Amino acid sequence: MIDAVVFDLDGLLIETEEVWDEVRESLAHEHGGRWSESAQRDMMGMSSTEWSRYMHETVGLAQAPEEINDLVVERMAERYRSQLPLLSGAVEAVERIAARWPLGVASSSNRVLIDLVLELSGLAPSFRATVSSEEVARGKPAPDVYLEAARRLGVEPTHAAAVEDSSAGIRSASAAGMRVVAIPNRSFPPGDEPLALADVVLESLAELTPETIAG
Repeated sequence: MIDAVVFDLDGLLIETEEVWDEVRESLAHEHGGRWSESAQRDMMGMSSTEWSRYMHETVGLAQAPEEINDLVVERMAERYRSQLPLLSGAVEAVERIAARWPLGVASSSNRVLIDLVLELSGLAPSFRATVSSEEVARGKPAPDVYLEAARRLGVEPTHAAAVEDSSAGIRSASAAGMRVVAIPNRSFPPGDEPLALADVVLESLAELTPETIAG
């Protein structure tokens, strides 16, 4: 039985993987970093603590990880305020599921960006609990962020469903013991191995209904 539903954010409700990529790559070039094609995929799912350290140690930015984090978040917030890249059907999908279950967010985004997205989209009232991976010990694919979302919602993880788009996110929700509904990200699709962990795979948010959640 499903008692709550937890949504990912980036790549699922907002089309931001490319924005994160552009912002971090431009910062790397500005400050003499060594950007590579694998950098974006490497950082998908990482917490802010993890990816800012990656930018410092692997990409080679001289700034401290905390400063890198602040610079990236500032630029991301500017992009969101200019034009929030909500995916088609995101608001309607959330409202459909919120009509039946309490909802949470389990995101790799920084707290300030989660709150800004939910405010700008008008979706803040739909979510009872939100968790940033910067608030837990480990980012995705570790289960920490989903386990904390379930705790804040007051439900057992095995009685919750997660809606995810990425390899790291699917692995995270599965490791937490949740029912996993995958809506693969079109720009950075998950591989066959993580998709095999999902209980159901959908083509788009338009297919996300209480019936697909309940199974």
